[in-house]
Amino acid sequence: MANTFKNEVFNGSNITASTDMSIYTAPSGTTTVVIGLVLANTTSSQITASIKLNAGSIVYLVKDIPIPSGSSFEYMGGNKIVMETGNSLIVQASAANSLDTVASIMEIT
Repeated sequence: MANTFKNEVFNGSNITASTDMSIYTAPSGTTTVVIGLVLANTTSSQITASIKLNAGSIVYLVKDIPIPSGSSFEYMGGNKIVMETGNSLIVQASAANSLDTVASIMEIT
């Protein structure tokens, strides 16, 4: 089994408000461990953001967390999320063109 560390980067500068942004989907034959997740507000106003996991059904990991202007929110705080083949990590922002995301992951193949 090989372990590969990666950053999945999503630029949210061309996304409409309240649109699901698929940050990462675990590839076939791969188990993924999310070891870091940072959401950055790139606007001059406060926004809210949600993080969801699609693992057969969609569940919220955090819903409508406020992120002040020019600030970031680190979700992981020492926890890990294990994703199986086909599971997706999704984020959503309350404002258009406002949220950049970096997911630090380890793929196990």
